[in-house]
Amino acid sequence: MDRKEKTFFGKIIERFSYGCGDYGCNIIYTAMSTFLLFYYTDYAGVNALTVGTIMMVSRVFDGISDIIMGIIVDRTKSRFGKARPWLLRMCVPFALSGVLLFSVPSGWTSTAKLVYVFITYNLTSTVIYTAINVPYSSLNALMTQDPYERSVLSIFRNLLATAGTLTINMITLPLVEFFGDNASAWTKTFCILGLLAVAAFLINFFGTKERVKASAAAEGKTQEVPIKEGIKALFKNKYWIMMTCVLALFFLNYSVNGGTTVFYAKDILGDRDLVSTINGIFNIVQIVGMFFIAMLVKKLGKRNVFAMGLVLNTIGMLLLNFFGSTMVMIVISSIIRGIGNACGGATMWAMVSDTIDYGEWKTGYRTEGLVNSACSFGYKIGNGVGSALLGLILDIGGYVGEAAVQTASALVSIRICFVWIPIAVYVICLVIMLFWHLDKEFAGIIADLNARAGNKN
Repeated sequence: MDRKEKTFFGKIIERFSYGCGDYGCNIIYTAMSTFLLFYYTDYAGVNALTVGTIMMVSRVFDGISDIIMGIIVDRTKSRFGKARPWLLRMCVPFALSGVLLFSVPSGWTSTAKLVYVFITYNLTSTVIYTAINVPYSSLNALMTQDPYERSVLSIFRNLLATAGTLTINMITLPLVEFFGDNASAWTKTFCILGLLAVAAFLINFFGTKERVKASAAAEGKTQEVPIKEGIKALFKNKYWIMMTCVLALFFLNYSVNGGTTVFYAKDILGDRDLVSTINGIFNIVQIVGMFFIAMLVKKLGKRNVFAMGLVLNTIGMLLLNFFGSTMVMIVISSIIRGIGNACGGATMWAMVSDTIDYGEWKTGYRTEGLVNSACSFGYKIGNGVGSALLGLILDIGGYVGEAAVQTASALVSIRICFVWIPIAVYVICLVIMLFWHLDKEFAGIIADLNARAGNKN
């Protein structure tokens, strides 16, 4: 095997290893988005509105912890780099927190259950998920400054994230049924899924390498950005502000739409097991689509591919709402939305990484951890608002978890959450993308940064 072949396969292995991090993250994140409210209401016997409120309040704490973790990442000094050490340190606690999340003691009183939900939800989301996800999100910008390679890494990230989502959506309910379809079955299920998450993060840690340093570091200087200056620099970065808004909206959508999927399948389509069909086709198409997105990105640019995905997602949702009573239309809608999500997933994290270079060029400060943690703050607030909104709308609609048949108003509330809120999100994100011009500016920005560092490459 010649050196070129080794380089090629080395790149493939590193890209795959990088993507495994989001596979691990999605073991818990998808479970929280898709099944946690369903588990709380239908198995643990907790009120949807109360749980939604707890989730929203917790996201405020979560957002603050993101900023703190971002600062910690920027100040981490290790032979493994800034971000990678945290993947190794937190993978086992991450798996254990997921087990605790789905282990609400069934014999406890309602008040005691809510206390348990509040503690375990915050332990998982505010502390442990933050401590592993913020470093992982920073890793893309630390591995390379090449915009195309960042897009490819983002594609692998979304490929494996989608594979993680597919794993959860396809096997969670069957495993729960296998273990007895009761509250304890969820605990046993997440013991297995937790081990899978640990394995994914170990591959992520051992298979990647951090290479990028700030321009100041390249000149032989140290750069420890004061917290106040780093935060001020963020708000001078217009593209970071745009992406933070987009991510907040997207994760609000994930929380509302994802959390309603099981309700939509069970109460609108009449078959809970259609969750596997809807999400399975959607995720498989998304995975296949990822293999072709890199060519589109190279030709059209990240912004245009992202916008194209928003349009396709909107079309898919409209088809499902108006013609989704037949299996054929459910499949067609899932295919269109899968392609749309492939476009978005392949580009948005690379776009976040590009804002780091823009911020360094604009302000002189390079803060991968702070940029990603502040983005994370935004999308977790969006996720928390989405969780509360989902609980509120279902409660207003009169949804009752134990009811065999839901009222007409409850069905309307499910449709609003599953279809119409996502469509509103896609339209707003399209408007934001009208003001994104970084794709055209990026080559000049990198050239200027290299000139500052005395890099003649």
